[in-house]
Order: sequence, then structure tokens, then C-alpha cells
Amino acid sequence: MLHTVLSVFSVLLAAVAALPAEVHINTTSFSNTTAYPLPNLGNVAAHDPNIIQYNGSFYLFKGGVHIPIHKASSLDGPWEQIGTVLHESSVITKQNRSRPWAPTTVEWDDRFFCLYAISESGSRNSAIGVASADSPESGNWTDHGALINTGEGALSDIDPYTISNAIDGAFIADQKTGSPHLLYGSYWHGIFTVPLADDLLSVKTPQHPNATNLAYVPKETVKPIEGSFMTYKAPYYYLWFSHGKCCHFDLEKFPPMGDEYSIRVGRSSDVTGPFVDKDGVDLLDGGGTVVYGSNHGVVYAPGGVGVLTGSGNDADVLYFHYLNTTIGFTQGDAQLGWNYLHYVKGWPVALEGYVHANGKDDF
Repeated sequence: MLHTVLSVFSVLLAAVAALPAEVHINTTSFSNTTAYPLPNLGNVAAHDPNIIQYNGSFYLFKGGVHIPIHKASSLDGPWEQIGTVLHESSVITKQNRSRPWAPTTVEWDDRFFCLYAISESGSRNSAIGVASADSPESGNWTDHGALINTGEGALSDIDPYTISNAIDGAFIADQKTGSPHLLYGSYWHGIFTVPLADDLLSVKTPQHPNATNLAYVPKETVKPIEGSFMTYKAPYYYLWFSHGKCCHFDLEKFPPMGDEYSIRVGRSSDVTGPFVDKDGVDLLDGGGTVVYGSNHGVVYAPGGVGVLTGSGNDADVLYFHYLNTTIGFTQGDAQLGWNYLHYVKGWPVALEGYVHANGKDDF
């Protein structure tokens, strides 16, 4: 009996000793600026969100096991998980096949295509895959495998795959020709665009991808640029991206204020650039105008950006994930936020609240 009591006591002591010391969160790195509005709440946890609107409903795709799909009648939710894009691990035989990152779903030629990334933190052995379906609902998606590989895999020895990282896929169509383009890239050599075949299931000329480098940070040792998204609002293409440290924060030593994620943009009259920011700095020279950053001591490291393009009387909507400093700082704590946009001299500005921007745009 005494031996049993001593054994239990020893286990309890070991458990107490294993508990982490109290963490003192360094709040001095949180920005209290009011230069950016608080977000409208999406009321759902989401990292790298992607949203499309179809048949009067919103569909939210996010990174996670088999790419979860949520559905709501409003951006405020409530969001109901209705299934997943993939019914099993990706057919791409690389690490983290069961948990693709950063999906982007688009409607193209009466079909839906979900671009997704297979990778792991700090690795360039990555791939962008694609799945397709005749509806954004779950259950009818076909996984077609890799569009591009970096590090290892088919054609990964071809420029620019030798210097880039195949994650964070996005999509844009050339307004002049109608031709589709894949955007991708993270750290390493920044963001690229590659023309796609008309069926979106391969690069247009796989052996000679005709890629264009759109954004880069040449003068920094670490190249913190990723998560691109492109929109068109005549007469400009807008290249959106996240800049800075996204996650895995040390709670006692956050990066210096401003080095965390922020949402930036440049614009061009051509889908392949050159893109410049509001000050005329080329995005290939590290340019990028901040549209939305940490604010009010509550919003921290906003990124994973996307834009819903408004039509008719609807304004464009900027949506993103952010860390709420009152909730937590892990990727699982990331929250969906969104704001309306209006354009001042052709540059997007995030609006406070639920005021539609129609009629305010100034080009």
C-alpha cells in the first residue's frame, strides 16, 4: 500500500514539474494604432481563408484535414461545415498530404477548381495541387494532383521552380486575352505567375512555363512575402500579399512591431506587371502599400488575404485571418475578419463597419 501511495505521489510530482512556467506575454509589440478599422467579425476560426459566393451563399475553404468546407448565408456566419474537398489524403506524395494548406477555389468554365498546397514549415519541397467539381459542395471533388512542384517532383528542376516555393496558389484571368494564370510563392524568391492550360489542370507549357516574378524582397536576408491574391478593377490589376511573420510566435518575445504579418498591395495595368506601390516602388524591389495591419491592441498579424469583388451596388470585400490578442496566438486561434473597401485615386482603403463603398470609389 505504501509503495502504491509513493508511486502515485511520484507521478503527481513529475506531472507538476512538467507544467510550463507562467508565460508573460510581451504586449509592447502590439500596435494600438487606429489607422486601420477593427474588422467585421466572421465568427469562425480560419487560417488562410478563401471565400467564394455562389447561388446566394458564401463558401469558406481553409487549410486543414482534407480542406474543410463551410457554408453560410452571410459573411458574419453562422458557418456550417458541410464536408471537405478531398475525401482522403492528397494524391501528391509529399509530407502533410492529409492537411493541405492555403486553398483557393475559383469558378471557371462552369466548373469549380480548388488550388491547394502541400508542404511543411521551412521546407521548399512543396507542391500546388488542384481538385475540381461541378459544385462547391462537398462530395463530388476529383483530386488531379500537382500543377507544379518545387524541391522534388516532376519538373522541379526547371526554372523558376528551382528558386521558388510552390505554396499559396491563387488565380487570375487576363482581362485582355481571357487566359488563366496561376500565382504562387512564399519566401525564397517571392511571388510568381505562370500561365495555365485552359482546363486549369496543367501549366500551359510545362517544359517552358513562361513564368514571371511579380514581387520580391531582394535586400533582406529573410524574404517574408507570401500568400498572394490578384483582383482586377478597371483599369488596374491589384496584387495583394502578406508580408512579415505569420505564426509560431514566442509569447515572451514577439517580433518588433511591424515585423508581423500585414496585408499589402501593388497595382499594374498588365497581369504580369510590373507592379508598383502607392509610392511608385516596384514590388520586385520590396515595395508594397500596407492596406491593413495590426491595430487597436486587439488585431494582430492580419494576413491570408482574399478579396470578394463586388458587382452592382456591392463594394469589394477584403477578408483575412488575424490573431485576436484576447484569444490566443496559435494557428488554430486565427479568426476570420473582413472589411469593405473603397478606392481613393485607385488605391484600396479598408472601411469601418458595414458601410458599403459604392459611389465612393475615385479613380
